[in-house]
Amino acid sequence: MQQYHYHNNVLNLKVKKSPFLVRTVMFVLAFSLFILPIGGAMFGIALGSGLHIGYFIAIGICSLIGFYTLRVSLWNTYGEEVIQIFENKIIYEANYGWFKDGKKETVIINPHFYTVSAGYEEDNEGVLVISSDDVMVESVVKMPITQLEQLVSKLSDKDK
Repeated sequence: MQQYHYHNNVLNLKVKKSPFLVRTVMFVLAFSLFILPIGGAMFGIALGSGLHIGYFIAIGICSLIGFYTLRVSLWNTYGEEVIQIFENKIIYEANYGWFKDGKKETVIINPHFYTVSAGYEEDNEGVLVISSDDVMVESVVKMPITQLEQLVSKLSDKDK
């Protein structure tokens, strides 16, 4: 499976999906962290124990953990990086499927493209790095080194 698509100076890097069972457990955990504290607070109030500050603290903490878990689940399912490469700048955006991060604009003049190995050595995976003098944009998506080398050669040929 090719994890990248490059067309009209827009580079899309797709995340390789994690196993179905792992994604299912992560989604169930994420939604449980949202629903169970609210249900517990409603159940406690219905039993007559009243409204306590502890309910709000538990809902807040569980919601933050649930949001982070949901974000990781979405990234492992629908994750994609969109990198727009222009002459003097690069615009980076992470797409989680259900929502997107803000666009990050970086001024890069005369960009250089190369790979950096990531993860375990025997996996033969790496990430794409786009750099200039003292500015660097590093991808998060791990891809096989062979695909990265093809991508780097394609991006380097485009500059010439």
